[in-house]
Amino acid sequence: MLGAFARAFRTPDLRRKLLFTIGIMVVFRAGSFLPTPGVSYPNVQVCIDRSAENDLLGLVNLFSGGALLQLSVFSLGIMPYITASIIIQLLRVVIPKFEELHKEGQAGTAKLTQYTRYLTIGLAVLQSTTIITFARSGNLFQGCPVDVIPDDSPMTLLIMVITMTAGTGLIMWLGEMITERGVGNGMSLLIFTSIAASFPGAMWSIAGGAGGIGKFLAVMGIIVLVIALVVFVEQSQRRVPVQYAKRMVGRRMYGGSSTYIPIKINMAGVIPVIFASSLLAVPTLIAQFGDPTAGWVQWITRYVAAPEAPLHIGIYVLLIIFFCYFYTAITFNPDEVADNMKKYGGFIPGIRAGRPTAEYLDYVITRITAPGSIYLALVALIPTIAFIVLDVGSNIPFGGASILIVVGVGLETVKQIESQLQQRHYEGFLR
Repeated sequence: MLGAFARAFRTPDLRRKLLFTIGIMVVFRAGSFLPTPGVSYPNVQVCIDRSAENDLLGLVNLFSGGALLQLSVFSLGIMPYITASIIIQLLRVVIPKFEELHKEGQAGTAKLTQYTRYLTIGLAVLQSTTIITFARSGNLFQGCPVDVIPDDSPMTLLIMVITMTAGTGLIMWLGEMITERGVGNGMSLLIFTSIAASFPGAMWSIAGGAGGIGKFLAVMGIIVLVIALVVFVEQSQRRVPVQYAKRMVGRRMYGGSSTYIPIKINMAGVIPVIFASSLLAVPTLIAQFGDPTAGWVQWITRYVAAPEAPLHIGIYVLLIIFFCYFYTAITFNPDEVADNMKKYGGFIPGIRAGRPTAEYLDYVITRITAPGSIYLALVALIPTIAFIVLDVGSNIPFGGASILIVVGVGLETVKQIESQLQQRHYEGFLR
């Protein structure tokens, strides 16, 4: 990996792309510390030091690199865009027009991207209003002795909503600029930056007082083992062989080649973990608006909201497995793949083209998703296991979503850099 980056910096155009990408990431991190107008920054720091983080907003705070609890301009981070992208992708199953746009190629994809942008802004307005409401009611910083929004006049609150929404729009634009003029996928790299920014502080808190050197070394060992597991599984794939028959087009012969369909063990990525975490947060949200002394509120707090509760762990695992199958079924269509293969004269050896091919691919996907979903649930449960065994779960800087994103984005970025280096090497060879 280091060799690839060293060679990339020795290549002038790649060096410019890398420096541009790093510059955008620096701007993104700087915006995470810029306070929103109307927020008392000293009071926010007092609340962060004296109150516990709300578990309901933990995932959003992680993806914003801690900007949410700072109530900064980039408080929402990239979460509205992620949510909008997932919703648009799921709507392809419900709305035939979206599926048609997806099949139209570049023009249809551009139209879907435009819909995603509009939905992102709408979700940003909704989420910023929710966060401001949480901050005013005290649910964002539980037990905080001071007000983080001293002036709660309608005009001040409106300016705060507009500022946070504009920050989300700026983040979306920065991500697209990285994709167009930098290296790698811009949105993924911004998420990577947000998550990686929380690592040093969390590790320092474990080593400095929360856990001591012994627990710090134990956490570091767990991190290394999990990264090795994730790299191994994310790189693993089932290769379904495909043979293309020879055919004559005019005077030229086409086909006759052999290739394969790569099917990853974890085709759903981190999406099932995000979905499962979001659904598990709903009962906690409902309980926060109820009477703390009520029996049902105490039952939810003890058995559903608590990460170490057996019921919480069981529901979490089942939700991850369900969404793993659900999202894989949406993103991989065996019928479409079989039709495309038949159209171009391709077939799987021993399997007839058409419907039998689709049934075979569906059989392979169903079987390979089983270990993939179990692996995803195992990675997602590591923070809970560490919470029980080491008693430092609140300080562990990685979770199911974060470790998959960091490793996955890192691998993909390195692949893109090596691909561009290889292209330039071949160009020089041909010359």
